[in-house]
This record gives sequence, structure tokens and C-alpha cells, in this order.
Amino acid sequence: MVLKRQASDRRRRRIEALERPQYGWVWKPLLAALVIYLLVALGLGIWWSRTPALERGEEASPAADTVPGKATIDGLSGLVGTLLDKPGGYLRNDLAPPGLWLDNMPAWELGVLSQARRLSQALPAMGGGEAAALGAVKMQLEGDSRDWFYPSTEHRLRQAQAGLAAYQEALGGGGFAVGGQGMAPWLAGVAQGLDDLGRRLSASVGNPEALADLDLEAEGLPRETPWYRVDNVFFEARGQAWALHRLLTAVGRDRAAWLEDAGLAVRWEMLVAELARSQRRLWSPVVLNGSGFGIFANHSLVMANHVLRARDLSRELVKALSTSGAASPATGMAPEVGGDGVEASAEAAPDGVGNANPVSTASGEGESVPEAAAEAGVQAAPIQQQPAGEASPGESADDGLAAPDPDAGDADAEN
Repeated sequence: MVLKRQASDRRRRRIEALERPQYGWVWKPLLAALVIYLLVALGLGIWWSRTPALERGEEASPAADTVPGKATIDGLSGLVGTLLDKPGGYLRNDLAPPGLWLDNMPAWELGVLSQARRLSQALPAMGGGEAAALGAVKMQLEGDSRDWFYPSTEHRLRQAQAGLAAYQEALGGGGFAVGGQGMAPWLAGVAQGLDDLGRRLSASVGNPEALADLDLEAEGLPRETPWYRVDNVFFEARGQAWALHRLLTAVGRDRAAWLEDAGLAVRWEMLVAELARSQRRLWSPVVLNGSGFGIFANHSLVMANHVLRARDLSRELVKALSTSGAASPATGMAPEVGGDGVEASAEAAPDGVGNANPVSTASGEGESVPEAAAEAGVQAAPIQQQPAGEASPGESADDGLAAPDPDAGDADAEN
């Protein structure tokens, strides 16, 4: 009893010391401010992590029927605007909480940016106009996605958005091609990127036998994704699928008549619908990595199924475009496609758009190879192509373009 009384007296003396005026007015307000800050940061983090909903095609560009190319330009500009104007703004380069604590939304932003980069390279060929007018836009989108010092990523994205608006204004009511020009190289690059994305998603599966139905060989997968990065790859895939759905909807509006005449409208709608299915609500608060018919789902494997189905539909469209007489602006001839439906010649794709050759990923220290490919994949000159899904030794397949990684050394956090 004596020992208990002595311990109680010591605790009371410590509390009384903190309650003295010279101490009490300091720690109580600080503690209250800290609790309030953490609650506000938690609420903002939940709000900022909500991904935008899909946009319906009829809302994308009401004037697309009267101005050729308007829906396509608006679609790309809308992606850039979403990155800047969504709740929390652009979070990938944040240096302070709560943005610093988030990883799912920055991975989603990387996926959207990857698709915006790919289309920016394809626009000169698809538009059939002066390619130099879009060169500045492409350069702005290709910058380091984590730049926070001037010129920051946000600054470059706003410049790209302004450049697209100026290009559309200069284009006026004509000059933008509405046929099949440039479609095959762009879709070939899309197919190659989706193939690599499906492999990265499937690398989270612990049991290789579960990949039999996805037409993937376990030997060709990247190294197994660590459990704490599974959600990053998943949300990057969600971002790419969301952006690609929006771009395909916009391009489809501009070229609806041509797609109908070429007999490709049904396949196009199937591809858009498959991407829409990948955006169904994720009811779990975390990305699960279950297996088989267990009580936990495997969200990465479900997403891989949608992504690889979209890859197959993209390849079918490339094959159909090559046989429908869609001319390439560079050669005036239909692009040649290989056995996987990916264009076999680099000459038909300006600036390397849609090249199916894997990219070289000589990364910086601590860099993740798949993430490096996702960041660097749209900044290179044309290179020799190979059928989709086949990579040269020492190379990694993603956007089909080889380039030094602008984010070398910091991409390991998202793989």
C-alpha cells in the first residue's frame, strides 16, 4: 500500500507541475491544435483520394459534330484539366501532408498522364495537319511528373492546356482529319501499354496457375509486386483505363461516321464498354490480394482481366484498320501489322507513336523498372518495332517508346 501511495503521489506531482501557469497554457493548446490538424488532414485525404467518375460521351463535346477534331482536342485537354482541378489538385509532387501521405491518387494521376502523353504524340498524325503546332504540348506533358520547383508539373500542365486551346483556335472549322489517319499507330501503342500493365497487375498473384485464363506466361511476368505496392499498381491501372475510356469516347465522336463506314463501330464500342467495366466502384477500403474462391477478392487479378481484354480488342482494331485501307500520313499506305495486331513498321508512326518495341529502362538508383517505363514511355524517337508482348533482352515493354526516365530514382514508390 505504501508503494502504491508513493507512486500515486509522484503521478499527482507531475500532473500538478504541468498544470502550473507556466506550462498549462502551452501544451494544452498545442495538443488540441495537433488533434484538429490530424482530423482535418484525414478528412481531406479521404476526399482527395476519390477518383473522378466516368464522363458520358454526349457530355464530352457538344460541338463535335460541327467542328472536326474538337472532341479529340477537348478530350485531351479535359484529362489535363482533371489533373489540375480535381479535389486537392495535382498531388503527385506534394511535399506536405495530407498529399504527402497519399499514394493511391498519385498513382492514378500517373496513369492518366501516361495516356495523355501517348495521345499527344499521336495527334499530329491523327490530325493530318502541321505537327510543329503540337510539339510544345508534347514537351510540356513529357516533363518529370514530380517536379515541384519552378517550372512545376502544374505549371507545365497549364501550359499544355493553353497550347491545346490555341491549336484548336488556329485549326478553326477545318483541317483536322476525320478518317483513319494515325489511328493504327496510336492503338498499337495503347495495346502495348495495356499488355505491360496487365503483366504488372498479374505479378501480384502468388499462385501462377491463376494466370492460365489470362493468356499470360508466369515466366514472363515482372518480379512479384510487394504487398505494400499492390494498390499503387492497381490505381495506376484504374487511371490509365479511366483516361483511355475518355479519349476513346472523344475520338469515337469525331470519327463516328468513318468508324461506321469501316465496320469498326461495334468493336470500338466494345472496347469503350470494357474500360467502363474496369471503373466499377471498389467497395473495399483497401486493395485486396486474395486468391481463388476464398473469402477475399483479388482486385489486381480482376483489373488485369479487364485490361488484357481491352488489349485484345485494341489489337483487333489495329488489324481491322490495316485491312480497311486506313492510310498513314507518313507513307500514304495502310500500316502493316504483325501477328499480334501491332504495327510492324516504325515509319508509319510519327515520333514513335504506337511502336510496339519495348522500351529500354536503364534506371537510376532505387528505380522500379515498370514504373520507369510508365513515366518515360512517350518521349523517344522511333525505334525498330516488334510484335506486342515480346521484349528484347534487357528491355521492358510499356508504351512502345525508348527514352531516358525523367523521374529516375523516385519511381520506386509507386511500383
